[in-house]
Amino acid sequence: MNKPVLTIVVPCFNEEEVLPVTASQLSGVFQELMYDGLISFESTILFVDDGSKDGTWNLIEQITKQSSNIEGLKLAANAGHQNALIAGLEAANKRSDCVVSIDADLQDDIGVIRTFVEKFIDGFDIVYGVRDHRSTDTLFKRSTAVGFYRLMNRMGIHLIPNHADFRLMSKQALDELLKYKETNLFLRGLVPLIGFPSTKVYYDRKERLAGESKYPLKKMLAFAFDGITSFSVAPIRFVTMMGFLSVIGSVAVGFYILIQKFLGQTETGWTSLMISIWFVGGLQLMGIGIIGEYIGKIYQEVKHRPRFAVEKDTFSNHTVGKQLQKVVLKNQ
Repeated sequence: MNKPVLTIVVPCFNEEEVLPVTASQLSGVFQELMYDGLISFESTILFVDDGSKDGTWNLIEQITKQSSNIEGLKLAANAGHQNALIAGLEAANKRSDCVVSIDADLQDDIGVIRTFVEKFIDGFDIVYGVRDHRSTDTLFKRSTAVGFYRLMNRMGIHLIPNHADFRLMSKQALDELLKYKETNLFLRGLVPLIGFPSTKVYYDRKERLAGESKYPLKKMLAFAFDGITSFSVAPIRFVTMMGFLSVIGSVAVGFYILIQKFLGQTETGWTSLMISIWFVGGLQLMGIGIIGEYIGKIYQEVKHRPRFAVEKDTFSNHTVGKQLQKVVLKNQ
């Protein structure tokens, strides 16, 4: 069997503080895999700059000049993490046998990339990196994460618990993933839909090396809500059920009021009136909001706008070093 061509895709947004360390550590992993004959010398690390405002792209350009197995892809504007990731995957798929995606902060354990490749050689098309525990997260984040996965499972959305976007995909699996053209991307939900042979590799998540998290609470909530509304109509059905129960409750209360009137025991009740108005009004606003969210997604999808625009690309013209191969062989 020929040695597989591996591309590691690393989406970056304002990562100038951590990028030099990330490039150095990933290069070290590459060298080891090449020395051990697990991957081809044509393998590459691809950094995708998602419209960063700091010096991320300048650093990527410097690193590409210093290393023959590192390339860069610069998006013209900030397209979001999922779009930056799919941009990198799409570029890498053109000349890779398998692709690994990982975030630039290296909280995911790069040591298990070797295991990813070994699983791929064993015949698995998708290898999920799964956190063994969430001890590095706050209690709030751990609790909300567990609740999110349970909620998604009850809605019929089958996710891999404690898996983010750290995974390996074969070219065959990636070809199928790229057939999904929706604008509202939720890759953690799309990848399990493919159905090719898959396995999990467990690892311990680390602390962020430098810089700040690009996923504060507001973004995490928006990401979770996008995931729910992109894969399930359960929220709309929930609102419908609430409306149905509200009507039943109203009919029951109406009978009670009529009985009290016939018995001559009715009084004008300001409190009950206001509670009813606020309750029903809240249900209506909630229902309109959820329906509006789905309509908004339909609006985005039907326009068929490009998900991203590439400004600069060193990857497409990349030619690896037979020179790199000579250097490695010389050092053996």
